[in-house]
Amino acid sequence: MKKFYVTTPIYYINSEPHIGSAYSTIIADVIARYRRLSGYEVFFLTGTDEHGQKVLNEALARNIDAQKYCDIMADKFRKLWNELELTNDGFVRTTDENHMRTVQQFVTRLRENGDIYKGRYEGWYCIPDETFWNEEDLKEGKTCPECGREVKWVSEENYFFRLSKYTDRLLKLYKGNPEFVQPDFRRNEMLRILESGLKDLSITRTSFSWGVPMPDDPEHVIYVWVDALINYLSAIGFPDDKETFERFWPADVHLIGKEINRFHSIIWPAMLISAGIPLPKQIYAHGWLTVNGQKISKSLGNAVSPMAFVNVYGNDALRYYLLRDIQFGRDGDFSEDNLIGRINADLANDLGNLLHRTVVMIQKFNNGLVPEMGIEDPIDDTLRELAERTFSTYTESMDHLKFTQALEGIWELIRFGNKYIDLTEPWKLGKNLENKERLDSVLHNLVRVLKNV
Repeated sequence: MKKFYVTTPIYYINSEPHIGSAYSTIIADVIARYRRLSGYEVFFLTGTDEHGQKVLNEALARNIDAQKYCDIMADKFRKLWNELELTNDGFVRTTDENHMRTVQQFVTRLRENGDIYKGRYEGWYCIPDETFWNEEDLKEGKTCPECGREVKWVSEENYFFRLSKYTDRLLKLYKGNPEFVQPDFRRNEMLRILESGLKDLSITRTSFSWGVPMPDDPEHVIYVWVDALINYLSAIGFPDDKETFERFWPADVHLIGKEINRFHSIIWPAMLISAGIPLPKQIYAHGWLTVNGQKISKSLGNAVSPMAFVNVYGNDALRYYLLRDIQFGRDGDFSEDNLIGRINADLANDLGNLLHRTVVMIQKFNNGLVPEMGIEDPIDDTLRELAERTFSTYTESMDHLKFTQALEGIWELIRFGNKYIDLTEPWKLGKNLENKERLDSVLHNLVRVLKNV
């Protein structure tokens, strides 16, 4: 059986799960369901990122133990994923003992390959984003280019990963495999970083202890972003469960938000090359889900739970809207008004109307039973040809993560199904028994359209 491994980023637990974090996971769920329907054995992974100074500070602010805080927050993510009826096969937590052991083994492998050394780090650090920045990257007033908050000057002894060593290897990868990072404009952003040259990466901290201890030097804890990336391996058994690991690795697609593209598309492949592990097949950096044009964030107070919409409109309606209205890969603005518009125009008027008219006529003209094919007409061939094209364009679109285009193709078939009713006029055919075989074909074809949809 063919295998397929899809992952979301593991979600940092310093804030409540919201519609933005649910978006990536819903997309991954759609991919997983599609691949299962296509005959693949799928492993769909999500989880929570639980280490780092930001998490420790949040726990201290609440006056609770850091692990207890992580347990509370991880349960909130699990509960939401269950309520959204997601079909993830794994849920990894970076505080799991198995994951922490894997991180230490992975870092040991990097060190044995000569890619870890001890030095001193001095630079600008954004605590909320757990990210170091060069001075030329900072915004006015020494603020983070991602979140806009103030950065701090940090000076401490660290272990470093020889990231600079892999600049040429990564450039060769990008130029030889343009599908490795998608969409194209995200790949080009990473190419510009590579072409400017990479600097070695600080991978430990000594200013706090909430993290995975560095092997043989526990005063250092491993940088949260090195720790977090390794979840894609630990969740499928690396290095102990070789059978599971070799069955699913390399990952087919890492779904990530654009703000963490650099970690996944530059640092992660360099680490894997150093460790002698095959690279994932694709990293897809999608845009932000915004509300009224603003990125969803705790500080802005615009983080809304998807359950607020699911409880009113249902899971399927929310999923349809997110994939139909928001072009995957680009930023998209979440609007309840647009959600309602899609429900009314597409789900009720187009699909709902086609279903209702078909069921009512089958009940009226054939006692609720789907009839066999009878007399055919050239318009039937047009309908069948469109259905066949829809299958083809749907498969091609889904294989390339073009969800909006896949749905547009399906809705073309739905709209023609409604037009087919108007053209064949089954209500007139039903008035004369001589037209029964033609009526049977019309009703049969309508049921086939709905089954295909």
